[in-house]
Amino acid sequence: MSLPLDHIQVIDLTRARSGPTCVRQLADMGAQVIKVEQPDDEEGVSRHNSDFQNLHRNKRSLVLNLKDPRGLVILKQLATRADVLVENYRPDVKKRLGIDYADLRPLNPRLIYASISGFGQTGPYQGRPGYDQIAQGMGGLMSITGPPGGGPWRVGIPVADLSAGLLAAQGVLVALLERERSGEGQWVHTSLLEAMVAMLDFQATRWLMDKEIPPQAGNNHPTGIPTGTFKVKDGYLNIAASGQHMWKRLCDALGAIELYEDSRFSTPGRRSKNRDILTVALEEKLQTKTSAEWITTLNAAGVPCGPILALDQVFANEQVQHLGLARTIDHPQLGRIQILGPSVNLSRSPGAIRTPTPEKGEHSDEILRELGLSAWG
Repeated sequence: MSLPLDHIQVIDLTRARSGPTCVRQLADMGAQVIKVEQPDDEEGVSRHNSDFQNLHRNKRSLVLNLKDPRGLVILKQLATRADVLVENYRPDVKKRLGIDYADLRPLNPRLIYASISGFGQTGPYQGRPGYDQIAQGMGGLMSITGPPGGGPWRVGIPVADLSAGLLAAQGVLVALLERERSGEGQWVHTSLLEAMVAMLDFQATRWLMDKEIPPQAGNNHPTGIPTGTFKVKDGYLNIAASGQHMWKRLCDALGAIELYEDSRFSTPGRRSKNRDILTVALEEKLQTKTSAEWITTLNAAGVPCGPILALDQVFANEQVQHLGLARTIDHPQLGRIQILGPSVNLSRSPGAIRTPTPEKGEHSDEILRELGLSAWG
């Protein structure tokens, strides 16, 4: 079965996380990816660690010295044949190397050139190095994460990197669709800062429209009440019961109709004003049963709820296993390993993990022969 993007040729000049996240979306859907690596660049990590293996599957590796004119010639030859090039250099670096969009477009007007930077391709911060946690802070996320009054809190995943990579991949796919109509490529670019602000979504709009600065709310949902983490007999449980109908269902399921009838909790505004009192009252009921018991009871009543799982429990969970979120692949050095699989499902042409992360330069000779050039050495 053919894969959706198996006709698309991609040059991958990325490193770290945001760029590889973008390319991984394309590679898993079948794109033919050449990962171009510098001779002296090991990205500061072992190629055989879990993170590197997860980021760079489904690619071929070519070693090129882009500071050597001969390496640049080969890269430009690749660019004449490619559909997409993805890079996450600082804006000035690609210009110094002579491989920015303005340099490559004349060689291939159909090329989709995708760039991810820390803060944007122009503007006062364009030359600053980007890093996920810096973007989390500048984008406002750390100001609304964590317990009230707890000071800034970093989110437990590199959300700015990941969201920038996903947005860049979306931009590439849109540009490929547009190219079918216009016949021309274009420059697609985003940044960690742009992605981070975009991910704030309704919290950002609370400021833009209402001039309200959202506070830290810990595990509580900032506006939907009661929605948050609650103590039960054997730990904690997430419950989402905002809205009057859901609030009534929760009270019925808890055997606490008196809370529904209490004037302090009768409207969303009153529940917000009296949130701490309400939490204490709910937890008095919830601590009479275990998490598993409440999950059965509340889901049967149509109240969204779920456990709080550690990573070993996540991948042991029956629904996660059913969805196939972990995929097994054979690696020539590491043996049989598991990594994350694609998380978007296509009924007729789903993505796949076809090959493990390559060794550095593993395909250099093969790729050069495809260009009609002699193999290295």
